[in-house]
Formats: sequence, C-alpha cells, structure tokens
Amino acid sequence: MERWLLAIETNCTDPAREKEFNHWYDNVHLPDILETPGIMRGTRYENGNPGEGQGKFLALYEVEAEDIMQVMAALQENMSKWGEQGRLSGLLAIVSGCLYRQLTPPVERK
Repeated sequence: MERWLLAIETNCTDPAREKEFNHWYDNVHLPDILETPGIMRGTRYENGNPGEGQGKFLALYEVEAEDIMQVMAALQENMSKWGEQGRLSGLLAIVSGCLYRQLTPPVERK
C-alpha cells in the first residue's frame, strides 16, 4: 500500500466571512472528505502572509491506497454528490491542488 499526501491551497471568497468559512471547512468539509475510502486524516494550516497566487489556507490529507487514481475518482464523485446536496460552500476558492507520493517514512528527532 502506498502513502500519499494531497495538498490543497484555498482562499475564502469573502474575507469578511472567513470565520464562517473556517467553521464550515472544519466541521462539514473535513469530515465529508474523510468519508472517502483511503483518505486517512486531514489537517489545515493558515499562511499569515500569502503571496500573489498563493492560498491563505492549506489542507493536507494523508492517503493510503493501492490505487491512488481510484481514491481520486471516489473523491471527485463525492464532491459532485456534496455539491448536489448543498454541502459545498460558495466561500470556497481552490487555488491549487497537488498529489505527492511518500518516498520515505517519517523521520523524527532523536
């Protein structure tokens, strides 16, 4: 089984509603994403000073899969379903998304 990291940079389309956006992301979107088989955990970060073309927020999703394309197809299917159910927010603007295959196990300080 391979391990992957899915990195998604986002912005809130209305900075005045950022608190609402973060609440939705943390309490609705993250749990929805974790329903996708193979996506094991998600963590969000904030860039205090994003540059031009960068997202203010970063979500990192750890994925374990025999077939990463199968996981990504299931995620895309789920995103469509959530859109139809009104579970996606109009405040979400995806800036970029990258998928990385893990090369080495985590190294910790001794």
